[in-house]
Amino acid sequence: MYKFDVKKATDGCIAWIQDWFEKNGKGCNAIIGISGGKDSSVVAALCCRALGKERVFGVLMPDGEQCDIDYSHDLCEFLEIENIVVDIHPAVAGVYEALGGRIEISEQSRINLPPRIRMTTLYAISQSKNGRVANTCNLSEDWVGYSTRYGDSAGDFGPISRLTVAEVKEMGRYLGLPEKFIEKAPSDGLSGKTDEDKLGFTYAMLDKYIREGVIDDEEKKAKIDRLHVINKFKLETLPVYEFDPAE
Repeated sequence: MYKFDVKKATDGCIAWIQDWFEKNGKGCNAIIGISGGKDSSVVAALCCRALGKERVFGVLMPDGEQCDIDYSHDLCEFLEIENIVVDIHPAVAGVYEALGGRIEISEQSRINLPPRIRMTTLYAISQSKNGRVANTCNLSEDWVGYSTRYGDSAGDFGPISRLTVAEVKEMGRYLGLPEKFIEKAPSDGLSGKTDEDKLGFTYAMLDKYIREGVIDDEEKKAKIDRLHVINKFKLETLPVYEFDPAE
């Protein structure tokens, strides 16, 4: 049976962050979008351990009113990191206004535009604060494509990209984060639904399938397999035509 070594994973991740910044941004700051949930909380805590809290900058990005934004404020206060609140609603509304009704905006576009505006915001701040943007997606989300291409799936470095939801939670506890951040129901902060509501299966079921290949619901197994196949492109580098002038 698979057993997660939380100390090995946490210590290794901290060392990896230090090494990555040494090679790709010596003296730079870690810029992190803060939702107050387990992923951004753990990534922020890891970066504080690796770089020092003075080099970690949190960005809170509500789309207008956000009922759970107190979690984000509380996390920044707990970690004692500098932070800023940027309301992305005017930017999102501005894109729709610029389109001026000339095309019908699909529901999927409405879901994915705010995360892409958020990532644009993170990079604007990063380039203004000598930063590198942290990707806060975990393996479970990435496995089934529960991320927005060029939105939350983007970033310069991904500390938890190869860790499942269950493993991220264990790391959070090992790092001493309060339970409310670790067990906050995962959601995009935009739709009013939890991740599991939208996916149709639990992360516990998905994590067990990823690490042990075990799942006792054939219908959900088929859905997970289908999502994994059709969304793999999100994690791959841009395919390009390799022109050879010599041929």
